[in-house]
Amino acid sequence: MNRKFEITDARRGAAFTVRVVTRAQRDEIVGIQEDRTIKIRLKASPADGQANDALIAFLAQRLNVKPEAIEIVAGQDKRDKWVSVAGITTTDVEERLKPDPSATEYE
Repeated sequence: MNRKFEITDARRGAAFTVRVVTRAQRDEIVGIQEDRTIKIRLKASPADGQANDALIAFLAQRLNVKPEAIEIVAGQDKRDKWVSVAGITTTDVEERLKPDPSATEYE
C-alpha cells in the first residue's frame, strides 16, 4: 500500500492499516511507518490464518476490546491489512497502539 493513510473514524469505530511481520521472537508493536501504517511483529506463522488470529487477539488485548469487535476487512492473505474495530475512537487507537519501548525497526 503506497497511499498515505491515517487512522479514520468509521460509523461505529475506527479503521487503520497494519503491516504484519510473522515468525518474530515476540508479539510487539514496532512503530508507525511514514504512510501511517502500524507495524506489528507476531510470533505466529502466516499458515492457515494463524497470523490473522494472532493479530486479532493481540489487537483486542492492546485496545481493550473483545476479539469480535475486530475485523480484518482487507488483506487477509497479505502482510498489509485493513483493520476495522467497532466501538472505539481514533483517539483510543492512537493512545493504545504505541510502539513497544523495546522494539526495534529491524525485521
